[in-house]
Amino acid sequence: MKAVHFLVASVFLALASSLASASDPSPLQDFCVAINDTKNAVFVNGKFCKDPKLATPNDFFFSGLNIPRSTENLVGSTVTPVNVAQIAGLNTLGVSLVRIDYAPYGQNPPHTHPRASEILVVQEGTLYVGFVTSNPENKLFTKVLNKGDVFVFPVGLIHFQFNIGKTNAVAFAALSSQNPGVITIANAVFGSDPAINPDVLARAFQLDQKVVKSLQAKFWWDNN
Repeated sequence: MKAVHFLVASVFLALASSLASASDPSPLQDFCVAINDTKNAVFVNGKFCKDPKLATPNDFFFSGLNIPRSTENLVGSTVTPVNVAQIAGLNTLGVSLVRIDYAPYGQNPPHTHPRASEILVVQEGTLYVGFVTSNPENKLFTKVLNKGDVFVFPVGLIHFQFNIGKTNAVAFAALSSQNPGVITIANAVFGSDPAINPDVLARAFQLDQKVVKSLQAKFWWDNN
């Protein structure tokens, strides 16, 4: 009987350990440079691995993150990602990076990263940033950041940045995943393809159905 109890306890501990993991799995080798060619490759967490003997310095390199990006769009910001899609050597390493350029009063609108926490540092400008905790509290944490200030956004929580200055702003952020993903709330809810039934959104957001349909038309057009 003791042996059975020990076995059950071990199973529960193993399950708890697997569920507690909040970032990409740890690599089992020095690196796993991602390739699309499946010949002589091993499938690891969404990407095939190049033979380590064929890896080159360029597999771990990206250039141009110093270049400002255009912010002439509806939200007044542009995110430049550096994840496994840009640096194949990031595969299995559990980290990535973004540069965010903001026009005056531009914003990185409310969004989530389903697979990563984020740590952001302001290089230039002044940003109003924040995140909202999960139900039922939905508590808002906000801060005004200046050059050199750092703020953390926990994994999966809705967060945002807003340039409250009259000049351009720039920030860099590191994320705890090679492919953190991003869900921009307004785009996902009102710009889905096919569209969510307007009755659902009208009740959820306490809006008139005409307003919902107008928003869906706008965001669907913007997304496509």
